[in-house]
Amino acid sequence: MMLSTLDWTIVGVYFAVSLIVGIWVSKQAGQDTKSFFLAGRNMPWWLLGVSMVATTFSTDTPNLVTDLVRQNGVSGNWAWWAFLLTGMLTVFVYANLWHRSGVLTDIEFYELRYSGKAAAFLRGFRALYLGLVFNVLVMGAVSLAAVKFGEIVLGWPGWMTLTIACSITLAYSALGGLKAVIITDFVQFTLAMIGSIWGMFYILGLPEIGGLSNLISHANVTDKIALFPDLSNPNVWVPVLLVPLAVQWWASYYPGSEPGGGGYIAQRMFSAKDEQNAVGATFLFNVAHYALRPWPWILIALSSLVIFPELTDLQQAFPNLPADKLGHDVAYPAMLTLLPSGLLGLVAASLIAAFMSTMSTQVNLGASYLVNDFYHRFIKPKASEKELVMAGRLFSVVSIILGGGLGLLLSSAGQIFTLLLMIGAGTGLIYILRWFWWRINAYTEIVAMVSSLIIAGYFNFGDSTLEGWQKIVVGAGLTTIVWITATYFTPPDEEKTLQNFVKKVKPGGPGWSKYTEEPSSAPWPVPRGVLCMTLGCIAVYGILIGVGQLLYGNTFGVAILGLSGLSVYGLSRLWK
Repeated sequence: MMLSTLDWTIVGVYFAVSLIVGIWVSKQAGQDTKSFFLAGRNMPWWLLGVSMVATTFSTDTPNLVTDLVRQNGVSGNWAWWAFLLTGMLTVFVYANLWHRSGVLTDIEFYELRYSGKAAAFLRGFRALYLGLVFNVLVMGAVSLAAVKFGEIVLGWPGWMTLTIACSITLAYSALGGLKAVIITDFVQFTLAMIGSIWGMFYILGLPEIGGLSNLISHANVTDKIALFPDLSNPNVWVPVLLVPLAVQWWASYYPGSEPGGGGYIAQRMFSAKDEQNAVGATFLFNVAHYALRPWPWILIALSSLVIFPELTDLQQAFPNLPADKLGHDVAYPAMLTLLPSGLLGLVAASLIAAFMSTMSTQVNLGASYLVNDFYHRFIKPKASEKELVMAGRLFSVVSIILGGGLGLLLSSAGQIFTLLLMIGAGTGLIYILRWFWWRINAYTEIVAMVSSLIIAGYFNFGDSTLEGWQKIVVGAGLTTIVWITATYFTPPDEEKTLQNFVKKVKPGGPGWSKYTEEPSSAPWPVPRGVLCMTLGCIAVYGILIGVGQLLYGNTFGVAILGLSGLSVYGLSRLWK
């Protein structure tokens, strides 16, 4: 189905708004690196929170959810729902610490926390690795989804979709910096929510679906709706539920869910006007991302099992789709072709917006690493602020070309999701503990990083018979053993560095007792933060599961929502 004139008008208006925002803030953004990469450190919590949510929702996100639902049922989403634990830990333990650090990027943190040549090497290497390699992988996955969306919904070849969307994304993000990204994210999130919810209601009303109750009772769907996997079968619930909740959330370094905070989540926290806004933004992100957004995608994914029950049905419906791009994930854009004119344009604009929000964030974040932590730190320390901003714009061009090019070579969003989970598996615990244990040093992270890459490379490209979840568990276990051993066999950081870190960041706790000049009369806030994390998780999971039960027609969902409400009340009393 091709877009009508009305649909194209809606898409064109969105493109124009994005460009206008970029031009509007370009003068301010070009002043210095703080303005270009951190929006002047003056952003309010609600705008930053929405920006985090918009960035996490890309064109590949509903595709991934659809892939999980069609293959593993609704319970398959615990593969990413488990990351809520990481998110809430960041809210109540790490957000204040990150904001207090005063760094421009989370990679600059390395030379605040560690000392010597090892710290400098780690900073430079991570800048290149995260700014180019890891960043390009993420953008490649996002670009792949845009390719499939363009081929199915727009009727365009992949290269044309990416050329147009990437050009506009590059224009406003390179001109306006992070502030333009954040403002356009607000527009993008609004479009995304309206489009997904409205599209869901229309699809549920199709004659083939016949409403929500008929969908839930359909023969193709009944064995897919369980919110939890079959607990009587360890082969099912261990990889789907236990591993994500027990291992994956702390072991894996995944964009938007980095253990201890990091990436674009940290960037948004650095951009907040104060600590309170940093905490509020991160909390809003976790509530919206895990509790508000999933169900429209899930219901559309379940509906696709009725319209396109098998891959062969998708192939027959879209014969021009390249064979290497055919997968369960294309069922989501396939369902969108059933929408009427106008609504299709709105949903198309929302998915294009989702693509652009993630790409613009990754472009800006990657450029901040390459400029601040590599070019300025090692290549040209005396570069002017204007020169650094220009370098940021140049790096933005390079990274988006590489990311878009990779998207044309990939075939499945699940490929990158699994690979990203594997890369760095086992390093996550370091990112959690380095704030509170003085003995962790730069060598710890270097050894962990190298060992995780070797292990991930072996499991993904070597002769391995292990399942995906087994690779994550074994990889995390081996990497953890290696880095703990390395910690005790390498020299600690310089005393002065550790003392300055404690003085500036004030992490507290027994792990820093030997570097604390005067004992504090206030209790260590981390235990209270962990309790708040627990209540926050109960509240958000309660909303997610309670809404699901009500959608399924189970009144038990009211009790679950009540438990969620009690958790929110307890959280409001505890966190001040």
